[in-house]
Amino acid sequence: MSPPVDADREEKMNILFNSDKLLRLVTNLQSFTGISTSIYDADGKGLLLGGDHCEFCRLMNGCPEGHARCVASDAQAVRRCSVMRTSYGYRCHAGVNEMVLPIYDSGLPVAYLAFGQVLDSTPPQQQWEAAARGLSWYKGDMEELKKAFLNIRQLSGREMNAYAEILEALALYIRQEGIIRSAEYTDLQKLELYLDQHYMEPLSLGRISADLHVGTTKLCALAKKLSGGSTLTRIIAQRRVNAAKDMLLKSDAPVAVVAEKVGFSDYNYFTKIFKSITGITPSAYRRENRVTQTVEGRPA
Repeated sequence: MSPPVDADREEKMNILFNSDKLLRLVTNLQSFTGISTSIYDADGKGLLLGGDHCEFCRLMNGCPEGHARCVASDAQAVRRCSVMRTSYGYRCHAGVNEMVLPIYDSGLPVAYLAFGQVLDSTPPQQQWEAAARGLSWYKGDMEELKKAFLNIRQLSGREMNAYAEILEALALYIRQEGIIRSAEYTDLQKLELYLDQHYMEPLSLGRISADLHVGTTKLCALAKKLSGGSTLTRIIAQRRVNAAKDMLLKSDAPVAVVAEKVGFSDYNYFTKIFKSITGITPSAYRRENRVTQTVEGRPA
């Protein structure tokens, strides 16, 4: 089989995909099942969005705030899926069931298949009441929105799982046929991308080596080249601390919660590493920088 034509390119992730084949696959699947199917890049940006959204989702996307919430919900689901490294089922911001699963190339997720806009097997009225509690921002006709919600197709848990398995097979086919693939990364680029996506997870030299198909000796050499001489452990710690600094300033979450979210299971060890990199404790960093921000933002 001849290689696919690189019909489009997502520059940030160096993703190449055959638009014609991809569109045909998604369109055929959606025509056969009646379930909207979309494809997203690693940042949750739509590469190929299903054309036949249900009426409820059309109403949601018909107003700027609703569209922004849908886009944010998609991106959040993709981020969660990248951490789980498997299919991820969830309710979107508007209470509709969806699922997303990764498409891999060379051990890295390069895109995501998503399907949904369905209700589960619980009573639709009950699902609407739960969803409506989070829709106070909606300024349109709530009765119209409710009617559209209650008309969304229902799937049982068994049907959802069956469809997810079909999409897993489709994801494998897409990878094997090269319909979506990454451009040729250097080993250094692969390591940097991998760490950006997985720094918050439990990582070991052995796991990273296996995931990237790179020997441990070469992996350590790549880490030094990437960082200008630091160890892989130090690079991971630096990424975690950078993420923690951002969370400390943008949220009121306890320091222990921040530590856990960025990949440190031991609060004391997190504090030790944070101080070794920044010179101060996490609590002091939050206190001093929030004060600085307040002073700088105060009107003259």
